[in-house]
Amino acid sequence: MKRVVATPLPSDPFVSDARVLGAAVRAARTAAGLTVEDAALIIGVAKQTLSDLEAGKDTVSLGLVLRITRELGIALFFAPAEQRERFRRVFASTS
Repeated sequence: MKRVVATPLPSDPFVSDARVLGAAVRAARTAAGLTVEDAALIIGVAKQTLSDLEAGKDTVSLGLVLRITRELGIALFFAPAEQRERFRRVFASTS
C-alpha cells in the first residue's frame, strides 16, 4: 500500500485561484490518508481530474469541483469582498 503524507491546508482560507483550491483539496485528501487513485475511485471521478484539480489547473468543471470538495469534507462559502478581512481574522482566531 502506498504511504500518504499529509500536507497542510493553505494558511489563508481565501480561495484566490485554482492553485489555492487545489492545495486545499490535496490537504483534505492526504489528511484522510487517501491516495489520488483511492480518492478518485471513492468520489467517482477520473484520477486525472482529481490530479488536475490538485495541481491548480482551472480546467476542471465547477460541478466536479463542488462534488470533490463536498466528498472530501471541504466547506466552501461566499462572503462579500468588503468583509474578506473580517472573515480571515475570524478563521485565524479559531484555528
